[in-house]
Amino acid sequence: MKILIVEDEPKTGDYLKQGLTEAGMVVDLARDGWDGLHLACNIEAGKQAYDLLILDVMLPGLDGWQVLEGVRRAGMSMPVLFLTARDQVADRVKGLELGADDYLVKPFAFIELLARVRSLLRRGKSSIEPTLLKVADLELDLLSRRALRAGKRIDLTAKELLPRCGT
Repeated sequence: MKILIVEDEPKTGDYLKQGLTEAGMVVDLARDGWDGLHLACNIEAGKQAYDLLILDVMLPGLDGWQVLEGVRRAGMSMPVLFLTARDQVADRVKGLELGADDYLVKPFAFIELLARVRSLLRRGKSSIEPTLLKVADLELDLLSRRALRAGKRIDLTAKELLPRCGT
């Protein structure tokens, strides 16, 4: 899983990056709002989009609220977790209403953050599962329920197209 952390406090950012990397995730770290927005929205050719954005509110340049608004305006649907010292109910409500999926207040226990990250990543999986499967010259479109071999349609029965559990 690929995660983007936008955190300006060097000690916190480095701690998060190290902990999540040790938990088996690929992590990028941005130190201000402008860099965070750029990384979140500008996917380079051949690179995977982020599966999760961990975002502080109080950032230099753009604040976390503005970064989230920019990400959503750009059509990015990745889950967002606010991790911030802003602990007022109004702040938490604002973050969630702007489109965040979770909100955790600093100071925090890393084990709780990790549990929340894993929960958000599990929820996000259904939206990123492929709908077109390809192996060599064989293609299976799960949405249109069509199969092609070397560009030619293969007629399959309904039973052959049904997913099977446990096999």
